[in-house]
Amino acid sequence: MAEEDIPYWRVNVPEEQWPAECPEFLLDLSERDREIVDRRDKDYHRLTWPEVKKAIEDNQLDRFVRVPSDHRRYLEYNAQLKKKHGSVMDFVLKERLQWTDLEKKDPAPFRDPTTGACSSIDLEGRPAHNVVGDIKILYNDWPYGIDERIIHLVVWTKFDLPDDPDTNELTKEMRAEIDEYVDKTFRQTVPRGNVIWFKNWKSLKSIHSVEHFHVMLFDPDPVFVEQVTHGDIPLSRSVG
Repeated sequence: MAEEDIPYWRVNVPEEQWPAECPEFLLDLSERDREIVDRRDKDYHRLTWPEVKKAIEDNQLDRFVRVPSDHRRYLEYNAQLKKKHGSVMDFVLKERLQWTDLEKKDPAPFRDPTTGACSSIDLEGRPAHNVVGDIKILYNDWPYGIDERIIHLVVWTKFDLPDDPDTNELTKEMRAEIDEYVDKTFRQTVPRGNVIWFKNWKSLKSIHSVEHFHVMLFDPDPVFVEQVTHGDIPLSRSVG
């Protein structure tokens, strides 16, 4: 069978493993998901660090897509999660974040309520990272198709990251708060030019119920990444 005649649900699957019919997890896909799955891995271009930074700076976040075969695995795994846990959100809360509620403990985002300092810094000025219960830093479980030297982390928060209703983007005040947090948590260890962050458009979010933003680090020290994530391992590695 010619490559162009292969149905999308068999693309990137070895011929000897072709399913007889479309798997349930690939039925009723959005147009975007179907386009990604229907693409050959060999034709996929991983974004370089300069391309990643430009996409974020230009607010072209829709350029971030997974390698097609990884996206297929992501869709299959999410379908299994929904059957076992009821929803992806329930799984993230209970298993990944291990939060029993979303009630914030501190009145000011990213701030120590006693000192007023950025909560990523302890009393001696050292990065404390996840020490505050309202924030948790984990790997992105299913990262985009980018240079493999780029580490993609997600900063989850129990508090709102408000958007400006006129622009549908972060308010200037919250953008400044996040940037200070990123400065003190990441840029004190990783060179400034090797750190960038963004908050996804609502239409591109896979998890809506818990606020979060993304941080990307180019070729950071693995020891630092282990410290900042408290030894987290992304699901895409652990599930095979």
